[in-house]
Amino acid sequence: MSFFQKWKPVAAMIFVEFALAVVNALFKKVLSGGMSQLVIATYRFSIAAIFLTPIACLLERNFISNLTGRVVCSLFFSALLGGTLTQYFFLIGLKYTSTTFSCAFINMVPINTFVMALLLGQEKITIKCKSGRAKALGTLCCLGGALILTLYKGMPLISKPASEAHEVNHSTKNWIVGSSFLFAGSLVWSSWFLIQAKIGKEYPYQYSSTAIMSLLGAIQSAILSLVIDRNTSTWFLKGSLEISSVIYAGIVGSGLCYVVMSWCVKKKGAVFTSAFSPFIQIFAAVIDICILHEQIHLGSILGSILVIIGLYILLWGKSKEAEILKDSLATEKNGQATLPVTSSPPCT
Repeated sequence: MSFFQKWKPVAAMIFVEFALAVVNALFKKVLSGGMSQLVIATYRFSIAAIFLTPIACLLERNFISNLTGRVVCSLFFSALLGGTLTQYFFLIGLKYTSTTFSCAFINMVPINTFVMALLLGQEKITIKCKSGRAKALGTLCCLGGALILTLYKGMPLISKPASEAHEVNHSTKNWIVGSSFLFAGSLVWSSWFLIQAKIGKEYPYQYSSTAIMSLLGAIQSAILSLVIDRNTSTWFLKGSLEISSVIYAGIVGSGLCYVVMSWCVKKKGAVFTSAFSPFIQIFAAVIDICILHEQIHLGSILGSILVIIGLYILLWGKSKEAEILKDSLATEKNGQATLPVTSSPPCT
């Protein structure tokens, strides 16, 4: 394997995380200017659907013939959880906090998904195994980090002039409100992964399913926006920043990034792809400090460190478990196993 082929997935995932950090920074800027969260979501999903539909028609020409009523119903709830509600909660949380802080809750999604799968019986923890202990420890670390992020703001870490600090500083009340919405958004997004896993088995067309989900998400966001706020003036984009933000978020954030992540999952697996999620927070911190001039607090740093450590411990446990299961299946296939293969891999 050449050097370029070896490092291409790594470079691709770094690009994805940087692009998503830019999306969050742009949204923070337009939200501060008064743009509606649901209007942002509606435009973003609409542009993503327009961008992905030609790709789906080109690469997945048989997707319509396999589109059943059951699949459409599943995609509707997938759009509601993974699109409309996730965007709404995250954007409200982003408005009340900062780009770096909101990205910390994105890192919690794999942990939340694992806990939900554990409660639903889709995952198991075997404490006797190293992989089981790693998954348990990673979950506890991440939950501890989430509590610190939500309940402890801490002292500011960057000295700023009094006038500038007054502009960017968030009250403790707003911080807790924003944290609550961000945590709710991470829970809703985590539940989407469980639903999407079932959809993928019934309807294995990634581009078309995402295009349909984006279209349904745009419709849901538009209806919810009209119910909450009937002021039609909020639908008119003001200035080049709002226009460029929704176009960039739709094409790059919901279009290209999804295509690249799907390619990386296919090439290197889900664990490899998930391992890059903390990079979005690093890029967001650089953008926050250098461009948006946001304040960084001690609670954000401590909580984020615990979340990232917990994430990598969990991913290591999952990776170790996958290796053990793969070796066990290979041994069974060669007729060397003495025990039947079960859903749980043997311990090491």
